[in-house]
Amino acid sequence: MTGLTPKGAATRARIVEGASAVIRDLGVAAATLDDIRAHTRTSKSQLFHYFPGGREELLLAVARFEAETVLRDQQPQLGNLTTWDGWTAWRDTVVERYRRQGRRCPLHVLTAHLGATSPGSQAVVTELMQHWQAEIATGVRHLHDAGEIDPRLDADTVAAAILAGIQGGVVIQMSTGSTRHLEAALDSALDHLRTSRLGASQLGASRSR
Repeated sequence: MTGLTPKGAATRARIVEGASAVIRDLGVAAATLDDIRAHTRTSKSQLFHYFPGGREELLLAVARFEAETVLRDQQPQLGNLTTWDGWTAWRDTVVERYRRQGRRCPLHVLTAHLGATSPGSQAVVTELMQHWQAEIATGVRHLHDAGEIDPRLDADTVAAAILAGIQGGVVIQMSTGSTRHLEAALDSALDHLRTSRLGASQLGASRSR
């Protein structure tokens, strides 16, 4: 929503954050606008001023808030993938984040409710994945520049594979409650990066003979 004053933007953000808390507590199907109004102490006219499309528009805003939370929960580690220690710290942050979340993924529930193929839901998820992948790719490029990994590795491809591993691990966690597969995906990805430099060195040595 454009054209809001700073106060208006703050009020809208407060409503969205409050709606997120209600939905996490009651579930998206059970949470009503009256529940959200009571929790956020917002009048009906005020709610529809900021969300003229009603409940579906508010739910889409909450989905975007949850997507932003996924990235925010990984900071500052996600933005500091410049050393192996930094990558390990990020790995631990991701695992702990999803361990705290447990089986319920608010973003998944919201996008499923809104319709996974709806333009709004697709845009939210696409923006999240693009931003997340770009952050990981930046970290891979740092390792390239430091000479820590095989320079032939494509940063965007590596980042896409790491992100796919994370998402697969999270989907399995939603079914089993265990972060084992998520941890395995991240550990395998980091091991692959670490050993890629050795593989490149061995290849170079064999070609020089």
